[in-house]
Amino acid sequence: MKNLAVISFTEKGGRLAGQIARALSLAGFVCEAWGMKKYAAACGVTPLEEGLREWAGRMFREADGILFIGAAGIAVRAIAPYVKDKREDPAVVVMDEKGMFVIPLLSGHLGGANELAGILSNLTGAVPVITTATDVNGRFAVDIFAKKNRLYIGSMRLAKEISADVLDEKKIGFYSDFPAASDIPRELCPVGENEVFEGTNGICVTLDEKKCPFKQTLHLIPGIVTAGVGCRRGTDADVIEKKVLEVLEENGLSIHCLESLASIDLKADEKGMIMFSEKYGIPFKTYTKEELEAVPGEFEESEFVRFVTGVGNVCERSALLGSGMGKLVNKKKSGDGVTVALAVKEWSVDFE
Repeated sequence: MKNLAVISFTEKGGRLAGQIARALSLAGFVCEAWGMKKYAAACGVTPLEEGLREWAGRMFREADGILFIGAAGIAVRAIAPYVKDKREDPAVVVMDEKGMFVIPLLSGHLGGANELAGILSNLTGAVPVITTATDVNGRFAVDIFAKKNRLYIGSMRLAKEISADVLDEKKIGFYSDFPAASDIPRELCPVGENEVFEGTNGICVTLDEKKCPFKQTLHLIPGIVTAGVGCRRGTDADVIEKKVLEVLEENGLSIHCLESLASIDLKADEKGMIMFSEKYGIPFKTYTKEELEAVPGEFEESEFVRFVTGVGNVCERSALLGSGMGKLVNKKKSGDGVTVALAVKEWSVDFE
């Protein structure tokens, strides 16, 4: 959460908004405060030049978190047309103009509203009013766990079912292809590779969405794989996509496990690469030939590739660099003018 917006409606609220915006900026956030025109200059905030609903819609597109200083009803009516999905909605928090209470309204877990309320509480002394059931009861929350570990949630419906099971004190199965760096919560029942879980719902931390150890399996997928990609100049995005997905499928890997695409800097402006990267929201990294040449290991070298790029193998070397020198799980696979290699970085599950 980096970009925050604050809105107030009275002179007293405007002064508080200005103070909070300055404090958040000093704490490392990008924060701007708005207020009514007649109070804005005196309070040191930006005058609101548009309707509140229009402002709220713009902030839903631009901000990671929104703080309303005023009545909760005003905030609810302002954001109502824009609420879509807890995986996409920004954190929305409301605070009274005296700074006594701060209440998360929207996206408490995934959007970080509960976290933002805690930050504001520390800055102002306001009492955070947390209403999410798992927090109130001090229980394991699968969405917070997923957010902290940067895991893709395979099914929001099943995530809700698991949260309900936790509150009903039903055991939840837990299987992971990765070691745990901390103690597993009491609400989860660890299940091994060949063990049978008698319950219904379980969590599976894996790179393979086809692995289903439970009757109903919630897949949580870490983004820890880098696809090193090379291609002929001008290769279409759909050709690159097809080859990457093919290699992932052959290795039993989900598209959601990709942390980045990587290649040589000669491909930094390759439209097909850029379009594929943007379609899936996967960062596209590039490296110089000197950086690639310095990667240790044995690689399938191509004299033609060396002639064109200055290094004999782009995809395997860039995959390793992109993964922080992890493990190469798929060596160079070529076809249709595209080469793909996959590398996975070391990773463990953390419940802290």
